[in-house]
Amino acid sequence: MTRIPMTAAQILQGFAERSALVVGDICLDRWCKYDPGMAEPSRETGIPRVGIISTEVSPGAGGSVASNLAALGIGRAAVLGVLGRDGYAYELTQALNARGILTDLLVRAESIPTFTYTKLINGRTGVEDLPRVDFINTHPLPDDVEREVLGYLGEFAASFDVIFVSDQADTKLGGVVTASVRTLLEKIAETNPGKIIWADSRVRVERFRKMILKPNEREANAASIALFGEVDYQKLRAHANSKMIFVTKGPEGVLVVEDTQTMVPARPVEEPADVTGAGDSFSAGAALALAITGSPVEAARFGNLVASITVTKRGSGVATPAEVLAAAGE
Repeated sequence: MTRIPMTAAQILQGFAERSALVVGDICLDRWCKYDPGMAEPSRETGIPRVGIISTEVSPGAGGSVASNLAALGIGRAAVLGVLGRDGYAYELTQALNARGILTDLLVRAESIPTFTYTKLINGRTGVEDLPRVDFINTHPLPDDVEREVLGYLGEFAASFDVIFVSDQADTKLGGVVTASVRTLLEKIAETNPGKIIWADSRVRVERFRKMILKPNEREANAASIALFGEVDYQKLRAHANSKMIFVTKGPEGVLVVEDTQTMVPARPVEEPADVTGAGDSFSAGAALALAITGSPVEAARFGNLVASITVTKRGSGVATPAEVLAAAGE
């Protein structure tokens, strides 16, 4: 008997019954509007200043995934990552808590800056036209901090239906998802074969094994070529011992790679406002839809629907259930 696909409304109803843990790089996005007319040179150095007149903050990287989960009505969402002991850590914690996201599993470390993206927006044009100011960690995760992350992951992974892995640090060192964290995630996957562990990595997707992978096309191609000298997603899936890979292709849609490959078209958006965070919103929608429906194609379709809404918003926007239902025509 052919299974009737679930509606968007039915999938959304299932969100309230699910829980998710986002592990990895939890970032603070700061959107700073500046006034070009306030750029008079410093009296001391002669260097022009950037005069910030207003600031908005939102969770980024893994925090963006968690924000999307919360906006879609998930029953419980928590983040596991590392913050510094600085003002940005306070801002990030407040932003997460304001969205109903649990922050009890965030590890604080004196020696690490809170992962922060500061985006400078021209107050007259509304355009981000100055170099971004990023606070990043370029040193290995301290052993004591890594042990705390591993302890939390080992203790609490079983209490969540879905685990998201956000490996967003694009430096060779400094990310929360270390080799030891990947090894523990692999053991959790082996012990709980039915649990969805959804990994998204900017530059190391080929190092994640026995999990569901969600690279974009550029990331998947780079990993495949580095390993095999050619683009071959089936070889990449076999190398990762993964049940499935979701390769996002922007406005084209998503290629679902299982034993067979299925292209799931995106919902057309005529004038996207900002594609920042589209992959995070896709992940939030698709992984939970997969947990609810059990169908990778339905999951991709729902993830595409969520992403088609967030790209119409400035910054790392989120989609509400009402917006999803309207976009689905329900």
